[in-house]
Amino acid sequence: MSSATEDTNRRMLRARDAMDRAYAQPLDVPALARIAHVSQAHFTRTFRATFGETPHRYLQRRRVERAMFLLRETDRSVTDICFEVGFGSPGTFSRTFSDIVGRSPRAYRKEAAPTGVPTCFTMAWTRPSA
Repeated sequence: MSSATEDTNRRMLRARDAMDRAYAQPLDVPALARIAHVSQAHFTRTFRATFGETPHRYLQRRRVERAMFLLRETDRSVTDICFEVGFGSPGTFSRTFSDIVGRSPRAYRKEAAPTGVPTCFTMAWTRPSA
């Protein structure tokens, strides 16, 4: 692997790590491109080529993964969870959740009961596909 490719991968990983850490914050492509020290267009193209999905879709999936955990493990309202994980409206949250998981947040909560299985296994088993 060339040093240029390694440098590009490091930049994309830096931005993805920022999304993982601050998924509930209002992150946009310009802010993520600044973290990676590249232009916005280059960031979007390179992120998709590196990780197989757009930055926006990755961030949505990351937020939905966290929401799945909160729906399974807490009794907080769906609206509270929606805002905690970074969505701006319950409608957008519900639509995005349904697109990624295949059912509404309320239906997911009814079907998903907390288990005594270690969290790492639960996360791997219930991780939404891209």
